[in-house]
Amino acid sequence: MTVRVKICGITIVEDARAAIEAGADMIGLNFYAKTPRFVDVDRAREIREAIGARAVVVGVFVNAARAYIDERLRAVSLDMIQFSGDEDDAALAGWPVPSIVARRLKAVEGSGVRPHRGDYVLYDSFDAKLFGGTGNRISLDQLRAVDLSRAFIAGGLNPDNVGEVATLEPYAVDCASGVESSPGVKDHDKIRSFVNNAKRSR
Repeated sequence: MTVRVKICGITIVEDARAAIEAGADMIGLNFYAKTPRFVDVDRAREIREAIGARAVVVGVFVNAARAYIDERLRAVSLDMIQFSGDEDDAALAGWPVPSIVARRLKAVEGSGVRPHRGDYVLYDSFDAKLFGGTGNRISLDQLRAVDLSRAFIAGGLNPDNVGEVATLEPYAVDCASGVESSPGVKDHDKIRSFVNNAKRSR
């Protein structure tokens, strides 16, 4: 099966529609207020209603209170929850939809990538201050010996390099800044190129 594509950091309906029309399988809505890709509940609901069931909608959270997540899960009818902070096992447990747990890889981890928590894992680049969206690539050598059948690969992906990542056959590739014209604003041509290059690499 071809790799799935998640376009993350969607902030407006037009960008969500463009991603789906290009063939994206998932879109990410970021509910972390300290990012230019943040969306409030009303905007998130607009996006959900506009795309219906044509794509999986993932809510992205960073160290959020359980009530905060639950409110958005219900209001937006999220299909998946992505935990991108330092959440403990208790925060990850007991949700009615599948979870994605982000792991920010440091270069020194080498090939010793630990088993992941959650239903899926998202491998991203480490930054001491940012929780994703850094635009920095991770070393693919860290992942070559890892089971990627339930893994999203992110970190500095763009239309030019996604094909190389897709050859590792992860569950999905994930992109935010690499298909933007400015933070939170997607470039529709870049989205189309990204999706095409990801899905034709097998």
